[in-house]
Amino acid sequence: MRVSFCQGLLTGAIVLNLLILYYVSRAQQQMMEKRRDPGRGSRKGNSRGPRVTVLLREFENFENYVGDVARSFLHHRPELPFLAVSDTPPYPPLSLPEGARLLVLSPSPEQPPQAHRPEFHVQTEFVLLVPDGVELEQGRAVERLIRELEGEGGGPVRLVAAPVLARSAVQCLHLRVSLREWTATYTPAASGSSGSVCTALQGDAVVLIRSEDLFNLSVPLGRPLLPSLFIQTSLHGWKVKLLESPCFSASHRPLFSSAHNQWKADSHLKEATSRLMRNFGLKRLLLADGKEQWYGCGKETARCFGTVRDDTPEYLYLDRWTPPCCLRALRETTKYVINILESSGVRYWLEGGSLLGAARHQDIIPWDYDVDLGIYLEDVPNCEYLKNLDSGSLVDANGYVWERAVEGDFYRVQYSEANHLHVDLWPFYPRNGVMTKDTWMEHKQDVEFPEHFLQPLVPMPFAGVTAYSPNNHRAFLELKFGEGVIENPQYPNPAKKRLDRSRL
Repeated sequence: MRVSFCQGLLTGAIVLNLLILYYVSRAQQQMMEKRRDPGRGSRKGNSRGPRVTVLLREFENFENYVGDVARSFLHHRPELPFLAVSDTPPYPPLSLPEGARLLVLSPSPEQPPQAHRPEFHVQTEFVLLVPDGVELEQGRAVERLIRELEGEGGGPVRLVAAPVLARSAVQCLHLRVSLREWTATYTPAASGSSGSVCTALQGDAVVLIRSEDLFNLSVPLGRPLLPSLFIQTSLHGWKVKLLESPCFSASHRPLFSSAHNQWKADSHLKEATSRLMRNFGLKRLLLADGKEQWYGCGKETARCFGTVRDDTPEYLYLDRWTPPCCLRALRETTKYVINILESSGVRYWLEGGSLLGAARHQDIIPWDYDVDLGIYLEDVPNCEYLKNLDSGSLVDANGYVWERAVEGDFYRVQYSEANHLHVDLWPFYPRNGVMTKDTWMEHKQDVEFPEHFLQPLVPMPFAGVTAYSPNNHRAFLELKFGEGVIENPQYPNPAKKRLDRSRL
């Protein structure tokens, strides 16, 4: 069998690619071995090489003390590698002493990929993450942190921290991250006599972590550094031990010499936090002081998900539920619409999945993306916003959009012109004791039902308000969805995505 020139060329290219992959893999393996055994590799004959790299990640280009921090550490511990890390080349350029290096994370087209990857620039067993302006007064403080971390063995404590200036400057927190609910919740943690063990820190601290652990995180050096770090480590089940001492000193506090520079730094922090939350898919932070921070959709922005296909919103395929900002908007819209219907004399009731949510949670189903209300068709003329909606839409004084739906003969109230989260109003009318309507959707629960379920309507808690519902909601729901529907939750289209009930 003859081999053509093209076949030979293709075979050679495949072999060459396999060789490249092999050598890259070997290089990465050797890098990890060097971190585990810092006496090997480039430090031949020196079994007592440095065990820790000092890394400064967070500083502002317009005012910083990175050079002073490097000089402080290198004065007491000249053998320690010192690495300043920046997203882009700092301007003005940093003035670093001999022994300190700058790593720029943004790639450059003329450089190899490892030039901007931090794991290729750290070849020690540990990394000491230090804030700007901190000073090292006693070289043995670093060894104290190493001993503390090694003393934890292979347990859940994978980070050790020391305060800057005073222990009171740092708060130990418990952090629970629910990616499914797009939420991070911080709560205070109790202090112990030998140090506090928790899952997150707030304040000025120096943190020691094993290099292998740091670079096994998806985003090892995200900004803001400590929130990024602890969100990821908490998802791994790791804990941090905050020591009472040593305390690292800092002569540069506050960091910024003017109110204008402080404002710039605060603005950068806010932007970095928003970017981090967006990248991590977190929409809501519950802080330890009880305050909330939101990073999702609002009245002036589009909702967090696109057009829903096959009754299955895109977030379900990511094993997530409805973003909390969307649920908040749905609750606000529901409360608003119910108030108008009641004040206008329009009889309404919770329908479909919304009634199911009320029966299960007294709220919207955690993965639902709209709210459904049934209304009496004969009551539509009572409502100023509905009676003239033969076509087009109406934006009311509060920014809600009332419209006749294009999909059929029903009404829709949107959260705003920008944000299309909505409440659907389904007009029914009685015929021979049966409630029917003119538009039917291809939904299992979209069926006629006896009017006696609405005679009378009864109050039921739902989404923070008291709404009206059919008088026998269980029988009503089982007529529409099937027996046992309240006790057996399932996603709206199990053929596309099924709910894993073991995770409830």
